[in-house]
Amino acid sequence: MHCPFCRHSDSRVIDSRTSDDGLSIRRRRQCPQCGGRFTTVETASLNVIKRSGVIEPFSREKVMSGVRKACQGRPVTEGDLAVLAQTVEESIRQTGTSQLDANEIGLAILQPLRELDEVAYLRFASVYQAFDSLEDFEAAIAQLRLDHPRARGERAAASILE
Repeated sequence: MHCPFCRHSDSRVIDSRTSDDGLSIRRRRQCPQCGGRFTTVETASLNVIKRSGVIEPFSREKVMSGVRKACQGRPVTEGDLAVLAQTVEESIRQTGTSQLDANEIGLAILQPLRELDEVAYLRFASVYQAFDSLEDFEAAIAQLRLDHPRARGERAAASILE
C-alpha cells in the first residue's frame, strides 16, 4: 500500500476493525517514511462472469438498476432497493464463492424481491426463469397464491373444519 502523502511503498498497520456489516475491514496505517496516517478499507473481491465471458466486479448498483426496472410504477423506494441489493450481496458472499455467473445473481434476487413486491417479482422472474408462455405466468401466480400468508391461513382453517 503506497502512502498517499509521499508515495512510499510501505506502511504499518496501527489498528484494524471490522465494519458494521462484517463484510470489510477498516485499517489505520502509518507511513514509516513521512509519518502520515491514513485509512484503508479491505473487502473480499466478488466477481461476476457475464454471458460473454467477461469478468467484472460485483456491483450493488447494477442489482438495484435491474430490480428498479421491475419495480417501475410499484410502491418500492430507493431504500427498499438498497436493502434488497445488500441482502443479495450478503447471500452471495455466504456461498463462499469468489466468482459466479450473472444468471446466479438474477436467481439470488428472486426471493428477496418476492418478499418486497409480488408484481415486481413476476416481472423479474419472467426474465430470469425464462417464461415463454402464459402457462409459466399462471404457474408462478398459482405458487404465489399457495405461499401467500392469507392463503396459508385459509388452508389451515379449512383443514381444522374438516
